[in-house]
Amino acid sequence: MTDFNEAGAVALGQYLQSRHYRFTTVTPATHASYLTRHRTGHSLRDIFGWNLPFKPEVLREDELQIFGDSGVIAEVKAGATDSHCLCSKVRYSTAGPLLLMHSGYPTREVDSVFFGPDTYRFLSFLNRYTGPMQACRRILDVGTGSGAAALMLAQQFSEATVTASDINTRALTFAGINAQLASLENVELVYSNLYSALDGDFDLIVANPPYLLDVEERSYRHGGGAFGEGLAYSIVEGALSRLAPGGTLLLYTGVAMVCGRDPFYEKVIDLLAGHGYQWRYEEIDPDVFGEELMETHYRQIERIAAVGLVVKRQGGL
Repeated sequence: MTDFNEAGAVALGQYLQSRHYRFTTVTPATHASYLTRHRTGHSLRDIFGWNLPFKPEVLREDELQIFGDSGVIAEVKAGATDSHCLCSKVRYSTAGPLLLMHSGYPTREVDSVFFGPDTYRFLSFLNRYTGPMQACRRILDVGTGSGAAALMLAQQFSEATVTASDINTRALTFAGINAQLASLENVELVYSNLYSALDGDFDLIVANPPYLLDVEERSYRHGGGAFGEGLAYSIVEGALSRLAPGGTLLLYTGVAMVCGRDPFYEKVIDLLAGHGYQWRYEEIDPDVFGEELMETHYRQIERIAAVGLVVKRQGGL
């Protein structure tokens, strides 16, 4: 179920594209800081990037029609006087040539569709390793979210079938809208808990799973396991039986470092040892989501690092 008009959301996105709209999504902390300095919106970036409330009069009549038809605009009360304003329930961000619809700020709902700096790091990580790759027959994006990775790979490997899977139906809706905005027809959307609803093997499997310890266990944040590594480990474990000969897994995630130790790395070593897979592990960013360390359940954690794992079946990296 959605609380907006899907065709209208596509039309709104196409309008933004026609206006050469660009917006880079920042961390929640930076976004919150920006909102302390700006109260109401006056531009498309204010409305659909910074998610600021706005007065109807800042828009042209045709824009009001397009925005209203989309169903993504709601009435809100803003400011000390509780004056009535409008506000978008979603955001549109850009990554390279892609325009991607995702959840509004702040992302509080259980089924929120996340997009942010981790997405940009993930796409950069994928670019480094998929650039030299030959044509792929089947590609899988596990936990696709907004579809950013699946769509980027569908553009890069136009002859491949790219499967974008997620357990979050709202994410699949958003990813479908974003695929239409990118005019991509080689992307299939599948509701699946990891690999459970998927058949066959894949030449390339990519994933950017949640890795935080979230007390509410929201699907877009909570990684499970002792330190948030549980979901990432399950993705690696399942991929070993789903990679085609010569296939590659590219996983980007975060790891809570404990007393100088990397718990995810230690588990990956045991999982991959003796299985005939070549692999590489790297720390991409030593310090992400530092604000989470203030939470009680992170008391024993030194830092959270962004890491990348590359696993290849049969053949060199």
